[in-house]
Amino acid sequence: MKIVVVGGTGLIGSKLVAKLGEHGHEVLAAAPSTGVNTLTGEGLAEALAGAQVVIDVSNSPIFVGPEVQEFFETATGNLLAAEAAAGVGHHVALSVVGTERLPGSDYFRAKVAQEKLIEGSSIPFSLVHATQFFEFVRGIADSATEGNEVRIAPVRFQPMAGEEVAQAVGRVSVGRPLNGRVEIAGPEQVRMDEFFRDALAAWGDPRVVVTDPHARYFGAELEDRSLVPGDDATLGRIRYRDWPGLTAAGK
Repeated sequence: MKIVVVGGTGLIGSKLVAKLGEHGHEVLAAAPSTGVNTLTGEGLAEALAGAQVVIDVSNSPIFVGPEVQEFFETATGNLLAAEAAAGVGHHVALSVVGTERLPGSDYFRAKVAQEKLIEGSSIPFSLVHATQFFEFVRGIADSATEGNEVRIAPVRFQPMAGEEVAQAVGRVSVGRPLNGRVEIAGPEQVRMDEFFRDALAAWGDPRVVVTDPHARYFGAELEDRSLVPGDDATLGRIRYRDWPGLTAAGK
């Protein structure tokens, strides 16, 4: 089966390309660096020729401002049009648990807009909603930092390893289209402020985690379950304390 991975040179995309290739699929990594640009449409028709499945794990280079929605709407619109012309039978998109619960965030609003385009297209689809990746934990801490303080809300948090995100997306991509969504998450649900307090200690990071119910997460205030999935989510097995990248995460 020919599978095109949009964003195939990134964190999750590169893992997907490797895993799907190991299972005997013809996999093409589509990214500007490989001559495929979803914003301009460059290389899309050639990349999608003969493809049965397209997986979109690309991401906006920024997370705040109207440009975020412009990115997702333009890129997704171009991609879906090219897929329809190529006769692609399954569009898979990686999204985020809680997109619809955080309208105060430019990024989450943009992801909702992206999903609406996918749901409204003629192409059978599957949406994979994942919780935050372990690989992004340091970035979350940095975005919440004011001086020497990391301000984090005392809400539920259930991050997962990028390796297991790629595994889940890969499984969905070779199955029948869901025409709906599935949620995936890490094996442990913890309080977010406590998670970051432990994480910074593990990194040897001198910053102080301050519990702040009004702390914003990429522009939005959080409620207790804003970032965690429902009870029927598929859970990974790797815990943050056992994750091979933990030591490097603090650097």
